[in-house]
Amino acid sequence: MSRLPASLVAYRLATGLAEPLVPLLLDRRARRGKEDPARLGERLGRAGVARPPGPVAWLHGASVGEALSLLPLIDALAQARPDLTLLVTSGTRTAAELLGRRLPPHAIHQYAPVDGPAATRRFLDFWRPSLGVFVESELWPNLLLQARARGVRLALLSAKLSDASLRNWTRFGEAARALLGAFDLVLAQDERAAGRLASLGIEAAGLADLKFGAAPLPADEAALAALRTEIGERPVILAASTHPGEDALILARFADAMEIPPLAARAPLLVIVPRHPERGAAVASLAADDGLAVSRQGAGEPIGEAQVRVADALGELGLWYRLASLAVIGGSLVDGVGGHNPLEPARLGCAFVSGPLVANWQSAYAGLIDAQATVLVANGALDRWLADGIERAPILPAMAARAAAFVAARDGEARAVAERLLVLIR
Repeated sequence: MSRLPASLVAYRLATGLAEPLVPLLLDRRARRGKEDPARLGERLGRAGVARPPGPVAWLHGASVGEALSLLPLIDALAQARPDLTLLVTSGTRTAAELLGRRLPPHAIHQYAPVDGPAATRRFLDFWRPSLGVFVESELWPNLLLQARARGVRLALLSAKLSDASLRNWTRFGEAARALLGAFDLVLAQDERAAGRLASLGIEAAGLADLKFGAAPLPADEAALAALRTEIGERPVILAASTHPGEDALILARFADAMEIPPLAARAPLLVIVPRHPERGAAVASLAADDGLAVSRQGAGEPIGEAQVRVADALGELGLWYRLASLAVIGGSLVDGVGGHNPLEPARLGCAFVSGPLVANWQSAYAGLIDAQATVLVANGALDRWLADGIERAPILPAMAARAAAFVAARDGEARAVAERLLVLIR
């Protein structure tokens, strides 16, 4: 590798001098619940399990969002190369717990080492990966540059730069080019991200947002048929993955929509799927307090003539997206959540709208809005959209079709990533 920029040399020296203090810092974080005390050695580059023989592909997702986005890719690599050990690293306890539940049997989770010269050297000496995959904007200089110096092939997927990151890297352009230039493959999250990378002198080799690429949500066919029989011809409005504060808003807007003649005669069914099923009883109480007839799945109650169904069970959104004429995606009407996955209804041909607070899925929503496949709706305007769902307005199937087409194209890009990575493995 050519001579490092002075800023990266200074970073290496500074992190090397600070590294003896890292165990104390990790102990302190563990006492505050931010580190797993039983696995602090992994943060220092000391492996917690044996290395299997054969090639290792290493994938890093810093926190929950990045870790979740890696799961379809991990499954694709495992199917294509059963001989390949998949080492998946993350930096947070929450991401580690999620990956512990969701990784396929032959994948290994480890905490990522802190970005000190000694910790990263121990990590790379032990695991000897053939391939390193990073997601979004996770650029740790010691880890990346040592991996590159050892001949590890590197890929940056769903690459993006926030406004702050772009400003900072523009100030240190030589360092940015050295780090980003260490990657053999860079795939930008979207066209905007590709433009930002180009402004730093890095040309992306294409687009791939790893939030895409997942399979459609499953549904039990017998359960789906039973629900269709029970509901009959009634239009279904779905409030998906709601959080505290959203249920009351949606119930109020539903009641407002029901006052629009002649909608009350349609006997629509509002289905609320709380993000956390343990909230089911509280949501049912809200509906009852509004004078609405309510049934709750968690209490074993039939739907019957209920106006509101609280579906407080895990793993059933695939059923309801297949039944709804309109879905409202929760986590987007109150602060502090950042929205939930809009790709799930799109894959299943369900028309959907969302509140305006969708920071966690900003790029996906931007593309869907550009494709005229959804809208972000303020609370006060939600009743008109609910009325469209009750009426089964012609606009909704057209929106759903545009959403399905948009997501299918982006899913194809994401699913092709595995093939591009396999080419890099020696």
